[in-house]
Amino acid sequence: MSNIHVNITDALGTVSQKAIEAMASEVRESVATLVEGTGAGNDFLGWVRLPENTPDSLVDDINATAARLRGECEVVVVVGIGGSYLGAKAVLEALGNPFDVYNKDARPQIVFAGHNIGEDYLHDLQQYLDGKQFGIVVISKSGTTTEPAIAFRLLKAQLEAAVGRDTAARRIVAITDAKRGALRTLATEEGYTTYVIDDNVGGRFSVLSPVGLLPIAIAGHDIKALLDGARERQKAILSGADKSAEVYATTRNALYRAGKKIEILVNYNPRLHYFAEWWKQLYGESEGKDHKGIFPAAVDFSTDLHSMGQWIQDGERSIFETVISVSKVDHEVRIPSDEANLDGLNFLAGKRVDEVNKMAELGTRLAHIDGGVPNILITIDALTERTLGSLIYFFEAACGISGYMLGVNPFNQPGVEAYKRNMFALLAKPGYEEETKAIRERIG
Repeated sequence: MSNIHVNITDALGTVSQKAIEAMASEVRESVATLVEGTGAGNDFLGWVRLPENTPDSLVDDINATAARLRGECEVVVVVGIGGSYLGAKAVLEALGNPFDVYNKDARPQIVFAGHNIGEDYLHDLQQYLDGKQFGIVVISKSGTTTEPAIAFRLLKAQLEAAVGRDTAARRIVAITDAKRGALRTLATEEGYTTYVIDDNVGGRFSVLSPVGLLPIAIAGHDIKALLDGARERQKAILSGADKSAEVYATTRNALYRAGKKIEILVNYNPRLHYFAEWWKQLYGESEGKDHKGIFPAAVDFSTDLHSMGQWIQDGERSIFETVISVSKVDHEVRIPSDEANLDGLNFLAGKRVDEVNKMAELGTRLAHIDGGVPNILITIDALTERTLGSLIYFFEAACGISGYMLGVNPFNQPGVEAYKRNMFALLAKPGYEEETKAIRERIG
């Protein structure tokens, strides 16, 4: 099993080991609530056993569809928002070369749409696609979520105009509800290849479903290994053999109760930037309820040491850090000697860049700990499909446990609907006449 090691030693200056141990019965109860499905939101627990419940036949089918799109398309546009794109983008960034737009063979390039309502963004995307052979993977349970629905309407029309309706239908894949919704209806009418988002799997927990698996497979990565890593972690956590998720969930809740209201997820590998974005949604949307919840933030070090480092070192002590440390990198690059040595770096000559990075990591952790910032250290072996699958499941399980310890329903998101109601009222959407009248009176 891919190694994930959680070290809380440098958080114990703020909360004691005794205080954490005193929460043992609470964490056991939260784990049982999650595993047995007896808590709030238990109708959205399909992700808990999703890795083991994903049949090889589905993986083979996804790989076949991915191979077909690779053969026909120069570009594939993945249309979705929130969990419908962040998980896939996180894995693609973690495994890919940033200079070939994720795909090892640079065909097809994978780009994203439907995660914003930027007119310039959509214009530039359509200009980029003009004259290219492209396909679309559209991800939405309902097919009516505003951001992806707008993007898909535009891109579908562009694709049909370019290649005709029949060829466009072959190049569009819909990942949606099994039986209902606008996108399911359209997919059935047009004959799109489809995959199902199960009703009991929420968007932010969906990366190990076809939502994430298909884009990752299109990029040429091994989704079987990704699932294998998740299955191994699932088995270990649910059997009680692996306590890492419990340790992480308990420690972050203990820190929260001690006044540390902000958790900063830190990485020292640029490939993990979008993994942190996925993590932010996972924890923010799961825990931010009833005027409770740790605020999830993220930084990329050493880059952000030159912007956020000062605040973290000397600012308000309401924060703690969770550092993801990657033991091994994929490539070796050594620093050359320079005869003039004008930059004064000859003391580093012959050293690997990763050694310098690791010392920056250790030096920063020590400085922040000395500055009163509790640190949780999560160490993983490397950025591989298997390890990422394991890490994804680790964070999902810890999120469910942590949410129940916090006393909220970790699997709903009632606050997300507030902006939508206002937006629809302002746009005079049919059915929102009373809200439109009230909001126009409010804003004058």
